[in-house]
Amino acid sequence: MDNSSDAHSRHRCAACYRQFNRMEHLVEHMRTSHHSLHEPRCGVCGKHCRSLDALRDHLGFGASLPSKPACAAAFQAHGCPLCLAVFPASAAVRMSRVGARGGRGAVALGCKMVGGGSDGTLDVCARVCVVDEHETILYESFVKPLIPVTHYRYETTGIRPEHLRDAPTVKQAMRRVQDILLNGEESYSYSSRGAARLLVGHGLEHDLDALGMDYPAHLKRDTATYPPLMKTSARLMSNSLRYLTRSCLGYDIQTGGHHHPYDDCVAAMRLYKRMRAISHLHLHGRPKDGDDESTAKAFPAWRQRELERMSPEELLAMSQPDYRCWCLDDDRRC
Repeated sequence: MDNSSDAHSRHRCAACYRQFNRMEHLVEHMRTSHHSLHEPRCGVCGKHCRSLDALRDHLGFGASLPSKPACAAAFQAHGCPLCLAVFPASAAVRMSRVGARGGRGAVALGCKMVGGGSDGTLDVCARVCVVDEHETILYESFVKPLIPVTHYRYETTGIRPEHLRDAPTVKQAMRRVQDILLNGEESYSYSSRGAARLLVGHGLEHDLDALGMDYPAHLKRDTATYPPLMKTSARLMSNSLRYLTRSCLGYDIQTGGHHHPYDDCVAAMRLYKRMRAISHLHLHGRPKDGDDESTAKAFPAWRQRELERMSPEELLAMSQPDYRCWCLDDDRRC
């Protein structure tokens, strides 16, 4: 009985606790799962989850039943429903809801679109806003589109023809945004460390395309495509900014009437700062940056026999995420 129990423990993933019949199956699982200390984890049992939504399911949020009732009970007593951490005292739970503070260097971009084209379904930028980490507006303006507007979408945008008549052109607005991102430097400074700012937003590709500009991928922090903030399904899908603001920050946006891009900027920035502030250092020291190739290199086929002799904990220590964790942006810790 003891030998059987040891075998089961040896074939269990140290991250998601999935049980395998053979060690070679566990190695293959680690090769493809990209488990790492960057993943959201249950504060009670330590289980790794692919996203915050998966962790909520584990803890029994909403209509779903908890996969582990003991974790749900402990979380009910000492857990924060926003950051999903478990604390030893209720006072610590209240403090966690204040959110991440401090830091510098990032700005958030938000755009409001009106309709172009014959049927008004083509998104064209008509208002832009940029805020810093202190939620101070660095630039805010209506924008005159390059093509005729056929649908102002007034019910949600609050934009009328007179707002755009003397507004800056898209190209002028793009240059202002670019100046903010580059801190007044030339475009070649994109590649120099510390010159250009990190750009935060939700659906950044859509907003940047509407402004007719591009920005390096390593400087973008998009809450729509960050794996821990995405939906849990067969493949990762984006959550809406409205949903993320309610579930992670505890308040509502875009609830009715006219939507200002400032609210979107602030929500995206707060989400970014909350995710950046999550510390992974208490596990194994400074976490490493990950990508699609790093884990594959750690589990090559020619090392199969050696890998099968390792413990689940040793395999987990070798595994790397397939995305860059935002905790690495905090130079004060990493």
